[in-house]
Amino acid sequence: MAKQSFFDQAEDCIRRIDARATVARIRVLAVLLAQQSAVTHHQIETTLDQDEKIDRVTLYRALDWLAANGLVHKVVSADRVWLFLFNNKDAEHHQHAHFKCTRCAEVICLNDLGAANNVPPLPNGYRSLEIEMTVKGLCAKCA
Repeated sequence: MAKQSFFDQAEDCIRRIDARATVARIRVLAVLLAQQSAVTHHQIETTLDQDEKIDRVTLYRALDWLAANGLVHKVVSADRVWLFLFNNKDAEHHQHAHFKCTRCAEVICLNDLGAANNVPPLPNGYRSLEIEMTVKGLCAKCA
């Protein structure tokens, strides 16, 4: 898919939720739309062309806004670095598992493996707010 197409798709996604489509939000979301797996803020930053560069604070703010509005979700890696991925489901919360390759560190969504369906029984009075499930192994390229 062409770069402009990702940009247009990103703008459409933001406008669909009746939000202000700033250039930074659109550029960041377009990068995430083009990715096949979760990426760090640094990878997003280096993916942007020289004429598209945005400062680091604006990048963080755009990522936080996109996550808060359900357009992307973030997953923390084992080394405590946030990874971001376009939320291709119209879900308010991403209650699904992720797969992480232990060799190349690629992270992908396992949408068919819902983490919410695998909640252990909680003691009386306890309420689950968020579930994170990560399956670790070798991806198809590394296996």
